[in-house]
Amino acid sequence: MAAMACGREVAGGLALLIACFWIASGQRPGDARAAAPSSEFHFIRAEYRDLQRARGGFGRGWWMQDWPEADHHFTLGIRRLTRLDTGEPRHLPLTDNRLFEYPWIYATQAGYWNLSDAETARLREYLLRGGFLVVDDFYGPQEWEVFREAMQRTLGDQPILELEMDHPLMHVLFDIHEKTQIPGLRHLGIGRGGRTFAQIPAGPPHWRALVDDRGRLIVAVNFQMDVGDAWEHADLPAYPAEMTGLAYRFGINYIIYAMTH
Repeated sequence: MAAMACGREVAGGLALLIACFWIASGQRPGDARAAAPSSEFHFIRAEYRDLQRARGGFGRGWWMQDWPEADHHFTLGIRRLTRLDTGEPRHLPLTDNRLFEYPWIYATQAGYWNLSDAETARLREYLLRGGFLVVDDFYGPQEWEVFREAMQRTLGDQPILELEMDHPLMHVLFDIHEKTQIPGLRHLGIGRGGRTFAQIPAGPPHWRALVDDRGRLIVAVNFQMDVGDAWEHADLPAYPAEMTGLAYRFGINYIIYAMTH
């Protein structure tokens, strides 16, 4: 019940809280590279090398999609819904040695990355030493192949599995029993009676994962959905509260699993 209410709870005045958060932390949104963790948990966004054809004239790396709003909104949600000692969000290159100081990292637009040998080697070491990666916001067979090839170079022949409802990840804190598609804002449609629904041409959502040799989940894959947008638009009345609530429950379960397994 508390989980379903989180989308509505976050919605009233979150932008003001985020502004206060930046001021209190003494950190501007562009200054997110502190030297060492100051709290038990920080949202860490991974910087990576782009496919050259993928930039699309946006003038910034695809790793920055939904940044910094998604990171700050979700961090506030973690503070409200858990007892984790949570610090300000940060971002680090995959090749940065400081990556090992954080148990959980997030990479968006994984269909547009072009990981170098140095990036895949560092990511492999990070994951096999106990780190946890969440990838998000990519669609269709072409982008899937980009992601799959990068994972093969990183983890060899480890299979990419479909997550079932009985997996411990689904129950580590919040009990998750549904797989409602979590769309980007651009994918929202209005149906009969004004009901909002997801319209993603690439197909249905998939919650997938890679595990290590001991069976520990090390990469959580949000395929054909945009969990980052649900975090980013938590205070937007047009974004459905039930989709935001599910995005927060999944995100927090990812964190608790990463920190307890």
